[in-house]
Amino acid sequence: MRWLVLGSLRLRFLLALSLWVLLGIAAIWLSAVSIFSSHVEQSYHEELEVHVRELGALTEIASDGSIVLTRPLSDPRYAEPLSGFYWQVTAKGHKPLRSQSMTRGSLDEGIAHSPEILHRLDNGPTGPAITYGFTRKGPAGEDIHFVIATDQRELDRLIGGFTRDLTAWLAGLAALLLATGFAIISFGLRPLDRLSQAFARLRHGDSDELEGQYPAEIAPLAADLNTYARQNEAMVARARVQAGNLAHSLRTPLAIITDEAERLTARDDCKDTGKVLLDQASAMEQQIEYQLARARLGAGRKPAGRGVVLPDVALPILRAMERLHPDKRFTLDTSGLERTVLPLDPVDFAEVLSILLDNAGKWARQEVRLAFACDRAGENTVTIADDGPGIPEAMIPRAFDVGTRFDPDTAGSGLGLAIARDLCDAMGLELGLTNGERGLVATLRIGLGSGR
Repeated sequence: MRWLVLGSLRLRFLLALSLWVLLGIAAIWLSAVSIFSSHVEQSYHEELEVHVRELGALTEIASDGSIVLTRPLSDPRYAEPLSGFYWQVTAKGHKPLRSQSMTRGSLDEGIAHSPEILHRLDNGPTGPAITYGFTRKGPAGEDIHFVIATDQRELDRLIGGFTRDLTAWLAGLAALLLATGFAIISFGLRPLDRLSQAFARLRHGDSDELEGQYPAEIAPLAADLNTYARQNEAMVARARVQAGNLAHSLRTPLAIITDEAERLTARDDCKDTGKVLLDQASAMEQQIEYQLARARLGAGRKPAGRGVVLPDVALPILRAMERLHPDKRFTLDTSGLERTVLPLDPVDFAEVLSILLDNAGKWARQEVRLAFACDRAGENTVTIADDGPGIPEAMIPRAFDVGTRFDPDTAGSGLGLAIARDLCDAMGLELGLTNGERGLVATLRIGLGSGR
């Protein structure tokens, strides 16, 4: 997936968006939990202070010396057994009075040692409790201790419930923000996808320029690239025509030099000089033929049509080779390849196959075998093997040199393999020669990045 490509704009935007969303959500979560906890705690403390004051106001010492309440506290939770809400009133010489909720244990009256209301976290009947307390004088001058408490777990339960709900809500919000950001990034970068597709069509030869309308930020780039492509095409065409014209213009002077060299070889006193001139003229003629052949291949032709279709491109070439070499058998093996379209110039690729098959047909004894294959990495391979004598290993590096001929009696100009190598270099293909079990093997490797 292009989203996962390291260094892609989409991945960078998505990572930046994810980081920003996570930081924002984390900040909201921390702030909201902190503010809510603070408010809940403050509310609990205010409520307990009100209740302990209420407890003090409702407490009386009866005539029999017992501690009594004129009426129950306003919060009914103090009457529910082990509810987590408790109160206690104690005084020296009097029986302690406790809330109905405190069916076991007791509260520490140590917090109630001053007329001023104090609080602390203490141990209650059902666990840690927030405890409030104060004292006042009784009718006989004794200290009456008023203590009220609420379990800490009640406060933790409220804060925990809020935190869980907030976490779920913010997680949903984060997912929604990321999905929205994903959609925005996809929509915003869609023109770049269209530009990439236009590049692919231009490279494959399906169009002559970058087609389509683009945003103001990209439109100048597309226009400049179209201008560059047209200028480059025109420059290449002019260069090929000029190379052809130069080669043609040199043929007449070369023919005169060759004729004069032949005249010199007919004279005994200039025979060696004439031979040197003839050899150099022959080398020049080979170079001229080579440049003319290259100019003819490319002059006036637009880049790539619809690409190369394997193995269909080889079928008409094999029929032509069978007519050109009627005494040889040409076979095609496509067992390792499904029908594949490659972004290559079909004319140049067909020319390479023609040169290699023709060269194999000249040297083969009986058979030339053409095979296509594709490995798991997506690299396509073309092999052309003949059953001829092969080439001495030491001579293989020279096979692609202009004018190289290993047998003067065999028809040819010594230019075919040189032209094939140049065409392969231009298409980004790798061409190599090796000696097989029965003859010479030409291997053409077509990698994933071919067709530049």
